[in-house]
Amino acid sequence: GTWYWNRYPGARCDVESMFYSYGFDEELEQEWEWTERYPSQPEILRYANHVADRFSLWPHIQLNTRVASATYDTEKNGWRVTTESDEVFNAKFCIMATGCLSAANEPNFDGMETFTGRIFHTGRWPHEKIDFKDRRVGVIGTGSSGVQVIQEVAKEAAHLTVFQRTPTYVVESFNRALDRGDQAKVKAKYQDIRAAARKTFGGFTAVMNEQSALSVSEEECRERLEAAWNKGGIGLQFTYNDFGFNEAANKRAQDFVRDKIRATVNDPNTTEKLLPRHILGCKRLSIGTNYYATYNKPNVSLVQLGDNGIEHITQDGVISEETLYPLDDLVLATGFDAMTGSLSRIHITGRNGQPLTTAWQAGPQSYLGLMTHGFPNLFTITGPGSPSVLSNMLPTIEHHVEWIGECLAHLREHNIREIEPNVKAQDEWVAHGNEVADKTLRHGCNSWYLGANVPGKPRVFMPYIGGMPTYREKCSAVAAAGYDGFELTES
Repeated sequence: GTWYWNRYPGARCDVESMFYSYGFDEELEQEWEWTERYPSQPEILRYANHVADRFSLWPHIQLNTRVASATYDTEKNGWRVTTESDEVFNAKFCIMATGCLSAANEPNFDGMETFTGRIFHTGRWPHEKIDFKDRRVGVIGTGSSGVQVIQEVAKEAAHLTVFQRTPTYVVESFNRALDRGDQAKVKAKYQDIRAAARKTFGGFTAVMNEQSALSVSEEECRERLEAAWNKGGIGLQFTYNDFGFNEAANKRAQDFVRDKIRATVNDPNTTEKLLPRHILGCKRLSIGTNYYATYNKPNVSLVQLGDNGIEHITQDGVISEETLYPLDDLVLATGFDAMTGSLSRIHITGRNGQPLTTAWQAGPQSYLGLMTHGFPNLFTITGPGSPSVLSNMLPTIEHHVEWIGECLAHLREHNIREIEPNVKAQDEWVAHGNEVADKTLRHGCNSWYLGANVPGKPRVFMPYIGGMPTYREKCSAVAAAGYDGFELTES
């Protein structure tokens, strides 16, 4: 549903289209024609529908259905899934493919119900085109969704007011149309490129430079950063191997981007507001198209929120620092209840009636991000404790689907009725994930990786940051050892 609901103006993937795609079928790879380097939401949705058509998936999909609960039946060793319309489905195994960024984080600002204008959330955008011409529009949020929607709304609105809590690092995408020559180069060696990508940290095509930023002069470091910037996209993070571990090295990357902002934005006051001060990469790096230049437009203004954030919303607009900003429309670019939100919004009950929310009240506990102790026969695709959002999601999803498929075949072949991770294996995996995260700079600021954007959510670094190669090796070793760390119960 990610590319169904996130249809706001400017919605676009930050992974290149040729690689944000399925790799399980060579004919599919060769026949589909991507039109842009970075695919837009409509094109990705067309691709998803094409895949569903091509492989005759529609008869197996029930749309317009919201799952209310999933309950494990100990006597039957299976799951009972109930929808909001009271339909009941029984299954031996339940696979939660509910996504990492699908549960919209919808804020409840004081007085929001009194606002007489239109309110939109980027994660629940209407299907019809929204006209912002001659409208005073406010956008709350400057994460990835906010960056994208701001760039587009600014082209149309009479006036756009951006409400920013924390400035973000935005790199240029240098997006462009793909011609047949571009596509042919990749298609001629698709499998080789994918195999090489699987050996990189996140399953991307960008390869880490195995060199410290501090091992070269500042001038040489800048030259390499400039080259990475001009290529466009997230490759800037991989320019040197210690950006994620060494603050002094990271500061060189920070300074480089801050200088880009200073060179782009005309107004000194606005420039100062836009300068990020946190570690580059501890919040998700955003990709934009002339994002910073947008603030040079006469119809765009930036409001830096104080400690109290959005203090109040009235029928006429937003109040911050006792100032009223009159608005006709309000866009909430407030992101998602990431990683766990789509699961916690379903009432999932495991063995002995234990809710998943109770098992995870101090933070998500899982083995490999695939299963949780106390919830037999329940699998999670790209769950917390797996690389998930730190990787190229489509190949990562495919890896989990293949692993789970092979696991189910093994269980059937060996007449296993129940599979569940044991506590020791789960605790060791969680401890390992925390240990790896603690060695990096990624957990050093309040990001959605830690759930910091959702009030009351435990502050735990949720994705596994050890890299896809290490993670894939671990998953393969577990399966090869007869599903080491799992308890298998025969029928």
